[in-house]
Amino acid sequence: MQTIDPRSAVEITGGEQQLMPLRQPEFQQPAPRADWRRRYAWVLYLIDYAVGLVAACSALFLRFGNYGPLPFLLIYVLLTLLFPLAWIAVLALNRAHEARHLFVGTDEYARVVRSGLGLTATLAIFSFAFDLRLARGYVLIAVPLATVLGLGARYAYRQMLHRSWARGDRLHRVILVGHARAVADMARWLGRESHHGLGILGACVPASQIREFDSTAGLPEIYGDFDGVAAAVSLTGADTVVVLACPEIDGPALRRLAWQLERDEIDLIVASTLVDVAGDRTTIRPVDGLPMLHVEHPRLKGSSRLVKATFDRVGALFLLVVSAPLLAVIAGLVALGPGGRGPVIFRQERVGKDGILFTLYKFRTMVVNAEARLQELRNLNDTDGELFKMRDDPRVTPVGRWLRRLSLDELPQLINVVKGDMSLVGPRPPLAREVAGYPADMRRRLVVKPGLTGLWQVSGRSDLSWDESIRLDLTYVENWSLAMDLAILARTVSAVVRSSGAY
Repeated sequence: MQTIDPRSAVEITGGEQQLMPLRQPEFQQPAPRADWRRRYAWVLYLIDYAVGLVAACSALFLRFGNYGPLPFLLIYVLLTLLFPLAWIAVLALNRAHEARHLFVGTDEYARVVRSGLGLTATLAIFSFAFDLRLARGYVLIAVPLATVLGLGARYAYRQMLHRSWARGDRLHRVILVGHARAVADMARWLGRESHHGLGILGACVPASQIREFDSTAGLPEIYGDFDGVAAAVSLTGADTVVVLACPEIDGPALRRLAWQLERDEIDLIVASTLVDVAGDRTTIRPVDGLPMLHVEHPRLKGSSRLVKATFDRVGALFLLVVSAPLLAVIAGLVALGPGGRGPVIFRQERVGKDGILFTLYKFRTMVVNAEARLQELRNLNDTDGELFKMRDDPRVTPVGRWLRRLSLDELPQLINVVKGDMSLVGPRPPLAREVAGYPADMRRRLVVKPGLTGLWQVSGRSDLSWDESIRLDLTYVENWSLAMDLAILARTVSAVVRSSGAY
């Protein structure tokens, strides 16, 4: 068993430095670093090859399945064999296998979609330039199918990784570096999440804060001050160092730390002070040799929003038509079920884009006099903030409890989407009394339409704290993209199946 050198910690008392021994944690000999990320990327190559081969074979069969062994089919058989290699090549050109675009976020999926569009354009230009008469049906089957299968396969493979992270396997072994309070906040935040893949081994804090940090329960072990980061990495077997914002670690200090860590290929992550700003909104541009971080404005207007509005209304109308029989069955259950005779559809005034009020539609899940009984239950609120939620709300009917668990009570909101009051994806539609208690920065979530689903729903719904749900809504507003909408819609299916936080 290895222990920490007590000389690595210094306590400042009365203007003098005194040696203070740190806790001696029971820490086992670190296991050799496993470069699982490289293996993950290689498996992705195999997955992409299989996806390309299945798409090409499907296109060959669907387009030419009724033809006999004609000579011209040999060309398409050869094209079918080459298509998986072309698919991998275009993904590689779009950097869809690089570790920085994998594991979390929607960037990986966006690159797969761009690869499909790029391959389609390449085949069209190539066939035009060389006067090749490629069957349009073959291309229109192979490329879109490869894109869809690629997205599904990568999503399933990533979910396998996330499940292993939740078990504590294949985690990045992390040392946090920063002030005690910032380290504590980061450790607590990472402890609530499981999809980031960061396992906190310990921390390095300023020498003057060691005792303060050490007295706070439930936090990582302390392995020294800022001068002992390299030693802490060596002792714990860490493979990642996360530096939080603090004045002591300026440019030169961070550069020296990077030089120390690069010898052992230790990853260095610098946590930005920019809150809820995605990477695609930031670019580093050198100005006279000095790197400047430029932050673009969020995409709140323009053609992309027009595309979103069209996608919302067409998608909602399609879902209404497809789910019409289910809506009729649910309406009958609500009308004939217990809870008193009342309207099937519950109407409630909510606040929409730019603070404009609209009427939200839901299937009624409570007894008829539910609103009148709200005041007597106020002190039983299971959430913090302005939102009222109870796990075992006595006003919810048996049918309503089932509808809430499966989120079927929200299906009438598709009408709100078709009308233009809401979007398929967006912040949670708030009540007027909630908005009245918003601080100034929280009103930022009103610059976009509220959504039928959103980050708040796929991240825990009612199990989230008030502050966390607001943070997720602001994250969506600041970093919206169509790829993010598609990813949230895909995650909504699994969130509904799990019924996590639905009550």
